[in-house]
Amino acid sequence: MTVDLMADLPVLLPKATQWAEEQSLVIAKGGLALDKTLLDVGRRVGVQRPELIRVSLVQSIPLPDDPALQAACAAAGFLSERFNGLTLGHGIYIREERATVRLLSHEFRHVFQYEQAGSIAGFLSEYLRQIFTIGYDQAPLEIDARAHEIDNL
Repeated sequence: MTVDLMADLPVLLPKATQWAEEQSLVIAKGGLALDKTLLDVGRRVGVQRPELIRVSLVQSIPLPDDPALQAACAAAGFLSERFNGLTLGHGIYIREERATVRLLSHEFRHVFQYEQAGSIAGFLSEYLRQIFTIGYDQAPLEIDARAHEIDNL
C-alpha cells in the first residue's frame, strides 16, 4: 500500500483525532495523577492545568486499529519501538521501563502544546502536518518539546 501522507491527511486527520480522543479518555479513567513534584515539572514547562494530566504506564505504546492509520504511522516512522511516550491531550502513555523525569517533561511540554492548540484536533492538524512534511526529528513541535526537557529535579 503506497501512502502519500500529505495527500491523505484530510482522510487521516479525522481518524487520528477520533483515535486520540478515545485513547485520551482511556488514560483519563485509568491513568495515574501526578504527585506534587511532577505537578511542579508540568508547571515549569508551561502546562496551564497540570492537575488534569494522567499518565498510563504501558509495556508498549498502543497503535491504532485502523489500517490506514497504521500505514501512515509506518510510512512516517511514527509510533515505532523507538517511541517511549505519546501524549494525547492531557493523557500520556509512557513505556514503564523508560519513565524518567526527562521523558515526562518532554511529554508535559506536548500537553502545553495541546492546551495552546485548544483541542486534540487542533494540535494534531499541525503536528501531523509537521511530521508528514519534515519528519519527526525536525518537527518544530518536537524541537520545542526537546528544548523543555528537564534532566534533574
